[in-house]
Amino acid sequence: MTGIAPVKPLRVAICGGGISGLCLAVALCRFSHIKVDVYEAAEQFKEIGAGVMIWSRTWRILQLLGLADAFSKVAHAPPDGTMGVGFDFRRSDSPNEGYRFRLVEMPYGCIRFHRAHFLDVLVEHLPKDVAHFGKRVVSYSQPNSNGPVTIEFADGIDSQCDVLVACDGIKSTIRGHMYQTKAKQMKDQSLLSFIEPFWSGTVAYRGLFPTEKLARSGTSHRALDAPMMYCGQSKHVVSYSIAQGSIVNVVTFASKPKAEGSQWDGPWVAECPKAELLECYAGWEPEVEELLKNIEQPTKWAIHQLQPLPFYVMGRVALVGDAAHAMTPHQGAGAGQAIEDAFVLASLLGRCHDTDNLDSALKAYEHVRLPLATHVLNGSRMSGKMYEFDSQHGSDYATLGPAIQGQWDWINWSSPEEDVQRAVDYLKRDTFGSKL
Repeated sequence: MTGIAPVKPLRVAICGGGISGLCLAVALCRFSHIKVDVYEAAEQFKEIGAGVMIWSRTWRILQLLGLADAFSKVAHAPPDGTMGVGFDFRRSDSPNEGYRFRLVEMPYGCIRFHRAHFLDVLVEHLPKDVAHFGKRVVSYSQPNSNGPVTIEFADGIDSQCDVLVACDGIKSTIRGHMYQTKAKQMKDQSLLSFIEPFWSGTVAYRGLFPTEKLARSGTSHRALDAPMMYCGQSKHVVSYSIAQGSIVNVVTFASKPKAEGSQWDGPWVAECPKAELLECYAGWEPEVEELLKNIEQPTKWAIHQLQPLPFYVMGRVALVGDAAHAMTPHQGAGAGQAIEDAFVLASLLGRCHDTDNLDSALKAYEHVRLPLATHVLNGSRMSGKMYEFDSQHGSDYATLGPAIQGQWDWINWSSPEEDVQRAVDYLKRDTFGSKL
């Protein structure tokens, strides 16, 4: 990244301090000519949920950002590049012992973390004076298409930037304002349908417990050795160890395929009785019941997602992470896709030494990231149906197994370096990018 730093730094405002926002901030802070501000609505950085998993291509990005050593220390085990288990798929919805119908393996396997520990590593690498708390975005405006963006916050104190990046999640305020503005400009009310997420028809029960609770049984539980996918009709259970193998993470899913897209009444996340969880999976194989009985206080989540968006960028405002492509968790890809967004966008903005090339850089980001993220979003939805025998394959294991394996083909379509190069090439071809 060569060039003469401008007198005035490039101002990038990131609204949202989750994984996508902090990863983008850490990546951008490598460039001396960029001034980064992270605006977080809460009073501190925090993550809800329990486990987070990434695949080999995301691990490569962490290596390129110089974060691999730090993340190795909080992973379930230090990733070493050898073949590992992505998921071990079993048919489990009967009282008898279940059976494996597919073992998905790949380089690095499934790299997994406690979500809070993952966020902590990013926070530790964030320079001082970058984070601003209690800053809930209300709206934004960009009167001049080539001018600065003004961000309006709930505390009444506005701020200006050259680029506004929305990392404010599935319920993104910035996405709502962007699509409302575009709908008005284009006189196309259909664009409003992309603002609100929709219920997938699936609820999830989540819980954590210490590994030692399984070890006391005297037998080695499969979930201690590899990421497990216990499958049944319209339901499945995921379990794997996190926090250097000290904690078992369990997420169970129960679906009503015909309810997809209907209205969910009630909170998206709430505590629920343990009896409700056990009743939902009554009659499953013994090792699933053993997992579930160890969850003392489960939480119940209504799983929502976005429709595939037609654009991520408008003016000098860009959507990143869940604000752009919130997806179901069935491929463990949401965090990885957010990190890929951040890496590509930071690589492009790092090449902009004045505001003249910003529009082209944002177009290049969208050009590269939107198609792949959309593919993964759609694929994650379909994967969930496969795990629950609700896809076109039903329970025909001869075709279902290979189809499940093929759902991860995108991991090897390209490398992060190749994606950045494609984005840079696009930037250079664009009229405004000809100065580079």
